[in-house]
Amino acid sequence: MNKCIERLYNGIIKENPTFVLMLGMCPTLAVTTTAINGIGMGLSTTAVLVFSNLIISALRKIIPDRVRIPAYIVIVASLVTIVQLLLQAYVPSLYSALGIYIPLIVVNCIILGRAEAYAAKNGPIESAFDGIGMGLGFTVGLTCIAIVRELIGGGSFFGMEIIPEDFHVTIIGLAPGAFFVLACLTALQNKFKAPSATNGSVPQSTLACGGNCAACSGSACSSNHSVLEEKKAEELKKAEEAKKAAAAAVLAKKQAAEAAKAAAEAEKKDE
Repeated sequence: MNKCIERLYNGIIKENPTFVLMLGMCPTLAVTTTAINGIGMGLSTTAVLVFSNLIISALRKIIPDRVRIPAYIVIVASLVTIVQLLLQAYVPSLYSALGIYIPLIVVNCIILGRAEAYAAKNGPIESAFDGIGMGLGFTVGLTCIAIVRELIGGGSFFGMEIIPEDFHVTIIGLAPGAFFVLACLTALQNKFKAPSATNGSVPQSTLACGGNCAACSGSACSSNHSVLEEKKAEELKKAEEAKKAAAAAVLAKKQAAEAAKAAAEAEKKDE
């Protein structure tokens, strides 16, 4: 249970996909015109994240490595279709507002990233909690940005008008406003040294390749970073043990030589 709580904390605070890892920027900038849209997109992504992590983790030993990406996409696409149909049936206004960005959840880098980095290497329960944490973190990020844009650009808060129309900063509610808000957020994070991908605080890969999956030509290598890191750690450990064994052997040989020399001197003295 402690590990599950750690996954929740990790997704919401420590590695928030919006504020820390800077992932999923396309829906973050596109749908955050109102707080309702932000919550709707965040919760939709959360549902897909939880069930995709759960299913992929349960099937991780069955899915061949060669077809793992197509298999992940098929699973995610099926779940996104279900979510899309549910929204269209029960929340048509939100479905119309989110539009094309609901199907685009399929290629959201947060979902495929968690499938690769965590669900493919851990049990179903931990993977489900990882999906919940990352999904809630994404929802919090979208909602916070949407509240700022809706309040400044439209003068309203969850649809309730607070600021008179004469004081609206309309550009904040438009596409450029999303970049302005994100830029201000990033500047504040860097100013106060808050964890963020832009100030180098995100842990870097210790792999020789640098961990750049996008430019990697070896699919098997890019899918097994944690395995490779574990192997590297094991190799270092074995090298240290071999070094210690060699030093112990040299010391033992030296002690044996000294003992033989002392025995020879004692024998010579007795003669």
